[in-house]
Amino acid sequence: MKNHLIFIFFLLIYTAAMASAATLEQANASRMEARIQALSQYGANTQGGVSRVGFSAADIQGRDYIMGQMRELGLRVNIDQVGNIIGRRSGSNNNLGTIAFGSHIDSVPFGGNYDGDVGVVAALECIELLNANNIVTQHPLEVIVFSDEEGGLTGSMGMVGALSSKDLNRMSNSGKITKQGINDIGGDTNQLTKAIRQRGDFKAFLEVHIEQGAILDVENIDIGVVTGIVGMEWWNVTIKGKANHAGTTPMNLRQDAMRAAGRFIVAANELVRAMPGKQVLTIGQIAVEPGAVNVIPEKVTLSLEIRDLSKDKIFSLFEQIKQQTALIEKQTDTRISFESQFSGQPAITDKTIQGFIAASAKELGYSHKKMPSGAGHDAQDMARITPIGMIFVPSKNGISHSPLEYTSPGDMANGANVLFSTVLKIDKSD
Repeated sequence: MKNHLIFIFFLLIYTAAMASAATLEQANASRMEARIQALSQYGANTQGGVSRVGFSAADIQGRDYIMGQMRELGLRVNIDQVGNIIGRRSGSNNNLGTIAFGSHIDSVPFGGNYDGDVGVVAALECIELLNANNIVTQHPLEVIVFSDEEGGLTGSMGMVGALSSKDLNRMSNSGKITKQGINDIGGDTNQLTKAIRQRGDFKAFLEVHIEQGAILDVENIDIGVVTGIVGMEWWNVTIKGKANHAGTTPMNLRQDAMRAAGRFIVAANELVRAMPGKQVLTIGQIAVEPGAVNVIPEKVTLSLEIRDLSKDKIFSLFEQIKQQTALIEKQTDTRISFESQFSGQPAITDKTIQGFIAASAKELGYSHKKMPSGAGHDAQDMARITPIGMIFVPSKNGISHSPLEYTSPGDMANGANVLFSTVLKIDKSD
């Protein structure tokens, strides 16, 4: 009997070692691609991508498809009060913190088929592998599909209790007020506090995502181990001058809001370029009033976005821009004001989870590279309440937010395999 128990003990150790060495059944690239193609039907546009913006009819159809896939895999599915889809799989000890993983399926207008979708499909594939290998984790698991990520991280902000009244009343990409959109997809804005998860509810959160840049593709690297997600600040900038006749008003007497806008755009870009580091600034929207060919512009409204891993650097740059703005006002006889629109906190990924991701890639024979994320993700909100990790897979030619974005089935499967291995490592790390 004693020898029999010793044999079982060493057999268990051997089985665990083999699992960590990635000898279990691996991700099915064809199955993942089939799910991507099925999902791409909802909101398909003529350019070959999707316009499945959050809260739209196409978004609701896509969400129904994903929930059907979750149920087929044996997950218990519900929609929380902020509209997040949650598929739960029990562990052997459901009192332990949940290991969660997922992403989003909503797109930007005229977007592609891989941004967000790959992370959701990889999460489903991870459940497929757990089922196929007859693995019951110690920790309960949750696959999360966050609502309206592209509209301002709505679902993840709601889950961590950071969704404000201003956020709820913001116009979404669907043309609906965000509050209405949440209710339309099955949420309940009268009970949003019930969606809030507390620190300790989760053991960890993981997100697989396409890189949305060209580093992995150009360097022919399989896996990106994300070290941190940049913070971002968005402002609306309003420049007020005075409308007047374009033919009869001398140049030296003009209060031309467009002239001030031009100087502002150049000055802001030069300030950001002059500072050492990887910070970025974008002015992506501009509107002119009254907008007539023969009228001096009275008002210009434009967007200002700054991203960096350091919030202090973002606001340091913003202060420098405001100082330069005072000079532009004086030179152009205009008035310039700023209104904050969105604040996204930077998030550093957990060092231990980084190590698990890197070790998993190595065990699987994949090349890997540590790198920051220049795009925002739901994971950065989740970092407020739990350790996070992110796994990047290559984006062909670095294209994203476009119908031309593409990640190969093999690269998607690599990401799912690393996710699967990392989940098992986290589960055993208590």
